[in-house]
Amino acid sequence: MTKHPQVPTRIAMWSGPRNISTALMRSFENRSDCTVVDEPFYAHYLDATGIDHPGRDTILSSQPKRGDAVVSALMSPLEGNNRMQYQKQMSHHITAATPLDWIKGVRNCFLLREPRAMIASYVKQRQDPVFDDLGFRQLAEIYDRVASGQDDTPIVIDSDDLLSDPPVFLRRLCDCLNIPFEDAMLAWPSGARPSDGAWAPWWYANVEKSTGFESRAAFAGTLPAHLEKLAQQAMPYYRQLAQYKLS
Repeated sequence: MTKHPQVPTRIAMWSGPRNISTALMRSFENRSDCTVVDEPFYAHYLDATGIDHPGRDTILSSQPKRGDAVVSALMSPLEGNNRMQYQKQMSHHITAATPLDWIKGVRNCFLLREPRAMIASYVKQRQDPVFDDLGFRQLAEIYDRVASGQDDTPIVIDSDDLLSDPPVFLRRLCDCLNIPFEDAMLAWPSGARPSDGAWAPWWYANVEKSTGFESRAAFAGTLPAHLEKLAQQAMPYYRQLAQYKLS
């Protein structure tokens, strides 16, 4: 396929787990001008940490493990008529060994979810998390690095705000990114995608059923003591970023 001659817009959407990051990836993939990359540092993270995740061996064999190889693939020219690349980036996949100089060349956005709600969702898939599994600390550190090293102000979105009015918030996001909004971002066909990562069978059951952004009730339950402790650890990082969120 031919390579597009223009300098593409590359969007890195940073998030912790169990947010609406995959739905937002669906939204951008449904545009007429955008290609998506699903969690490019996942295998790198598993290899570097030795941590056990569902589908670990499948994931390790599906992606490059070296950070520089990930970056090379991530920043390669886009194919066809795509003028835009949407990167679904998970903050907890970034380790001390992960190269990050490449973030200077992309528009960095940060997707938040209230810690208790996120943790309650996460433990349904993977029990007994430790704090760094949740990505809050890494999200704040990446934000600080971007904010201190680029002229563009990082964009922060709270997923609950987006779900409260997807048309308004997606238009606002597109305005901040200086890209045109497309109505196609509001709805997409259900099912799996070739762009989905190898971990999709373990994590994407709900999003594969979706055809658009779905409202969700605010978390009103309580967490066991050990999980509440994690939520309390996460709150300062969440609040640090929430003060900058789009309203």
